[in-house]
Amino acid sequence: MSMNDPLGDMLTRIRNAQMRGKSTVKTPASKLRAWVLDVLKDEGYIRGYEKQTAATGLPELEISLKYFEGTPVIRELKRISKPGRRVYMSVKDIPSPRNGLGVSIVSTPKGVMSDANARTANVGGEVLCTVF
Repeated sequence: MSMNDPLGDMLTRIRNAQMRGKSTVKTPASKLRAWVLDVLKDEGYIRGYEKQTAATGLPELEISLKYFEGTPVIRELKRISKPGRRVYMSVKDIPSPRNGLGVSIVSTPKGVMSDANARTANVGGEVLCTVF
């Protein structure tokens, strides 16, 4: 995977680290990635993350993954909008994954937020990914 999709790259890193049962995973830092991680943390899918400086001197984020009885809390992490095919939805069309058990992460004019918060704020936007 090329770095044309930095967010997709981060999601893949999280999936791969979970498959190997790792407690943390690193990703290059960016505002968008941090905003998405903020939602994942608020929604209880990750323990959190911290900013660090990589050996290269570039900023990176170390994500603390979350497990419940040895099983990753994140069962499914799907990129929806892609650089080649952006997916924008009005507030009424934003999906609520798995009948509300999952969360859509939406980039709106009011910031990156969960589908529930987007509905509360009555804003649509780019549906970045879904998590379940």
